[in-house]
Amino acid sequence: MQAIQPNNPLHGITLEQLLNELVSFYGWEALGREIAIRCFTHDPSVASSLKFLRRTPWARERVESLYIDLLAQGNKQQSS
Repeated sequence: MQAIQPNNPLHGITLEQLLNELVSFYGWEALGREIAIRCFTHDPSVASSLKFLRRTPWARERVESLYIDLLAQGNKQQSS
């Protein structure tokens, strides 16, 4: 049984979904400028990025943080 986590914006979102949303919003080039990691700047793909992010906690934290900022930005625009 999974606990409900109403205050966790990442609950129920896979890393692949998160990455796909960031790529569709920013594009690979802008994402590479936001978070300067090689898997975003040199021959980027979802598969290679997922492999790197799953093995590299500091990079995953940055990507998750950027996603949370994107969600917060979207919520601000909806409430305006």
